[in-house]
Amino acid sequence: MSAHDDARTSGRLTHVRADGTAHMVDVSAKAVTSRVAVASSRLTTTAEVVDQMLEGTLPKGDALAVARVAGIMAAKRTPDLVPLCHPLPLTGVSVDLERAPDDPGAIAVRARVKTKGVTGVEMEALTAASVAALTLYDMVKALDRDAVIGPTRVEEKSGGASGDWGRGPADGLGDGGAGDSGTGDGGPGAESLGEGKDHG
Repeated sequence: MSAHDDARTSGRLTHVRADGTAHMVDVSAKAVTSRVAVASSRLTTTAEVVDQMLEGTLPKGDALAVARVAGIMAAKRTPDLVPLCHPLPLTGVSVDLERAPDDPGAIAVRARVKTKGVTGVEMEALTAASVAALTLYDMVKALDRDAVIGPTRVEEKSGGASGDWGRGPADGLGDGGAGDSGTGDGGPGAESLGEGKDHG
């Protein structure tokens, strides 16, 4: 068992030393496996604004297309934005957006990220979902400055030493997020999450 795995199973924060200083965790002893993470967010505005977003008639243009590309780009820039994240070779990123089934005045965002590496891609998925939602806000703020972003959270992860994990439909946003249609550069969204992923 590596020092990283020992710290993880004991409940200690692996990125904080005994003296309290932060460092990037050494993951060199970990095995390379397939890992997947799904994160969600949402933008809550008005039903009228959502109608314009879906029709592509906002003053700034096609909000969903711009947000989708922004989320994909953001996933690839995660280690530049989050100091202790490891740079990972992402093998797929999809960002899907749709009207939230539980709220006609909201857009649900769902980001799915895949890699073959030594640590997980939860942060990349969260970054993709967050930046997609931020981009939606930028596109609609002239029409509704009361628009709200969130919650933003990890929905599922698979692979790595810690195994598979998911919130399930009873946890709220799990039944309100956009489906994995595979939009973006991530390939078919219907692929099983059981390919792997670990906390990084």
